Amino acid sequence: MHDFWDKIVAQEKAKQQLNNICISRRVPHAFLFYGHEGIGKFFTALQFTKKLNLEFNPNLSENVIQKISNLQEPYIKLIFPLPRGKGETGEDSATEKLSKDVIELILEEMQKKISNPYHKINVADANNIKINSIRDIKKFVNISYDDTHFRFIIILDAHQMNETAQNALLKNLEEPPDRIIFILISSNKDNLLPTIQSRCWQINFEPLSNKDVGIILHQFYKVEDTTIEKLILFSHGSPLNSIEFIDKDIDELLKSTISFLRYALGKKYHLAYKTLQSLLNEGNTIKIVILLIKSWLNDVVRNKYSLTQKYFNEYKDTIMRYNSKFKQEDTLELLAYLEKIEKHLENNPNLNIVYLCLIFDIASIAIRN
Repeated sequence: MHDFWDKIVAQEKAKQQLNNICISRRVPHAFLFYGHEGIGKFFTALQFTKKLNLEFNPNLSENVIQKISNLQEPYIKLIFPLPRGKGETGEDSATEKLSKDVIELILEEMQKKISNPYHKINVADANNIKINSIRDIKKFVNISYDDTHFRFIIILDAHQMNETAQNALLKNLEEPPDRIIFILISSNKDNLLPTIQSRCWQINFEPLSNKDVGIILHQFYKVEDTTIEKLILFSHGSPLNSIEFIDKDIDELLKSTISFLRYALGKKYHLAYKTLQSLLNEGNTIKIVILLIKSWLNDVVRNKYSLTQKYFNEYKDTIMRYNSKFKQEDTLELLAYLEKIEKHLENNPNLNIVYLCLIFDIASIAIRN
């Protein structure tokens, strides 16, 4: 008896929805799995491919199930952002013009994904899903194969398709190939065309609890329990956020974040920018900085309602002064703005503009008050 669902941490609602589809045997030709990064959308998709095929073919061989786990074509086609090759044209396959080093890196990242389904594939200069990758679907579909009832096309970071690639995909969704199922995975579904969204069965994946993040860090990332206790504080519902803080001096990061906020709220723009650059020059990403500011703002909200702080325990005086001076609405507005910045970062914006916008938006709270 296979325990496909049991291996996935949490996401009970999503698993139940998919289980009902398996039992009913009424299967949509396209799905959209959406929610935070790193919370199990891909792992659930992978396990769904096995469970659904086993439902339609109880004699499905263990060999085929293992090949699905290994992301082998022609059972699964995995599409994700790739860099553009030198001299690449629309007639080339998605990987044809990539260098040997880039191909090796892609294979390494895929192997990491096979070993750890919560791993996020990371390839340098892979800013979007190329139309060539979408055009390659035709070759996959044209392969005749009967080992499984269904074959799957899984598109990671589907929101990183540009409009041309999305329109090319739309043609496949409008005339779905027989026994081919599409699963689009996205942390920012609003970037997908409404016509694509409307043709997919949408399943929401919820942020994880700290306990569930801890389980994933231990089981899939092999993080020690003592380290997990520190990391889960900054998860914000996703283990990928926690992983950002491995090997970081968290106490020093908290101190630098407070300095940055003081300068920004004090409208000392040059010092705020200098402090931010210092943080980034020490090997931290803008994502880490934003996570820290969100953590501080969450403590602000908790303090407002006399709840115990979680992150900046040594800076309670700073938080209390903020709450006495600024409106709660400003705090919530800033949190919402930070969420937008995080999503915008996936589009590879000009980072200097992001830094300045971040500083000025924090400062605007002081200006308004």
